[in-house]
Amino acid sequence: MLTKRALLRSAAMAALVATTAKPTLVNAKNSAEWPSLIEAKDIAEEGFIFGLPLVMNYAVMHEFAVDPKSSQFKAPFNKIDNLNHVATYKDTAVVTPNSDTPYSILWLDLRAEPMVISVPAVEKERYYSVQLIDGNTYNFGYIGSRATGNEAGSYLVVGPDWKGEKPTGIKQIFSSTTPFVFANFRTQLINVEDMPNVEKVQAGYNVKPLSAFLKHPAPPPAPTIDFRPATTQGIKDNFFDYLDAALEFVPPTEEDKAIRAKLARIGVGPGKSFDFKDLPIAHKLEIGLGMKDGDEKVAKFAASGMKDINGWSVGSFFGDRAFYKGDWLKRAAAAKAGLYGNDAVEAMYPFTRTTATGETLDASKHNYTITFPAGHLPPVNSFWSVTMYDGKSQLLIKNPINRYLINSPMLPGMKKNEDGSLTLYIQKDSPGADKEANWVPAPDDTIYLVMRLYWPKTEAPSILPAGEGIWKPPGIIVAQ
Repeated sequence: MLTKRALLRSAAMAALVATTAKPTLVNAKNSAEWPSLIEAKDIAEEGFIFGLPLVMNYAVMHEFAVDPKSSQFKAPFNKIDNLNHVATYKDTAVVTPNSDTPYSILWLDLRAEPMVISVPAVEKERYYSVQLIDGNTYNFGYIGSRATGNEAGSYLVVGPDWKGEKPTGIKQIFSSTTPFVFANFRTQLINVEDMPNVEKVQAGYNVKPLSAFLKHPAPPPAPTIDFRPATTQGIKDNFFDYLDAALEFVPPTEEDKAIRAKLARIGVGPGKSFDFKDLPIAHKLEIGLGMKDGDEKVAKFAASGMKDINGWSVGSFFGDRAFYKGDWLKRAAAAKAGLYGNDAVEAMYPFTRTTATGETLDASKHNYTITFPAGHLPPVNSFWSVTMYDGKSQLLIKNPINRYLINSPMLPGMKKNEDGSLTLYIQKDSPGADKEANWVPAPDDTIYLVMRLYWPKTEAPSILPAGEGIWKPPGIIVAQ
């Protein structure tokens, strides 16, 4: 009996009978001699893995900084948008959104000149960070509590073509591999009443061109770009078209030379316009299968590339260019697990979809608990949290008490057990008034849970090195 995949391949081969061995695709912008069916499938698979982070980043950039009509629009390039709230179920542009720290969103355009990010002095008790992410989704620098301290300072962010010495008044220079950069500010919210204090910190964040910082004449502005429209919801249906657009703003490197050459063979690359509907039917089928295989490889790596500890996946997929070393599968797994995640030294993200014994978490069938033994809360220099997401979409869920997480600043109001341990109740309905302070509301469906450990301790007990540390997250069990 033929499998579905075999039937699709048979259909593809039948369709090829009526065509040449190497059909030619011609569209408005280019013509290209196409590779064989199997080659096209393999290129699509590799291209999907290589391109997934680039496409996701481009779509977010378009929604956040390019399209003012987008429901997710924040601010134009080189303007900071301080979000005076934490993420809710209404925030859908980025999977597994962080609801711990109010964000300040800044997309930088470094084409005309470098930009200067200035931060105020922040009280020592409050964690903050500015994560610098380029179009390759490399974390190429950090400003903040762990990396640079809580003192005031100004930092220079430069594009791939900039050359120069460190200007007076600049503490450090950060170099991006791409002309567009996402500067992601996180400012710790201690409790609900603390928001005015967060806003004061946010008001001290500043960005200006280097010429303005130095009080020099401004250079000519960069040319206006007619960005190809993209949405995060449209990635699946427009993947290679979006990849064409993303690659316009990701300069080639030694690491990606080979995959770019392969992608060019199926008409994908800067200045091209990939149109799936114009493909010969046989190639449509093979490219579709290749993308599916690529997606499955990414998902498998995301699962197997982590260490299973009491049902939690623990590891680190996030880092800079040197961290990835051209490992596109690791980079794609990072994007799929949670775009714009931090380096392990900045934050660790244990996540789970299962109980300690491997059963799928499903709040439509069971209530669950997780208990931290006395003296064994997550070891961090800053703070920790446990956030609930819908198991399918990986987005926050609407719930009756508007609570999306439990975090360490909430500990004083939570109820501990007689032995000093702390139990969290993971279920769709309230566990009762006496336990509600410890309740993490769940969807009436499958569950995806993520811990966030900000600035994890390096001395024992620690979760570091990632997946090998002495401290281990406790497993989730079915409530008795």
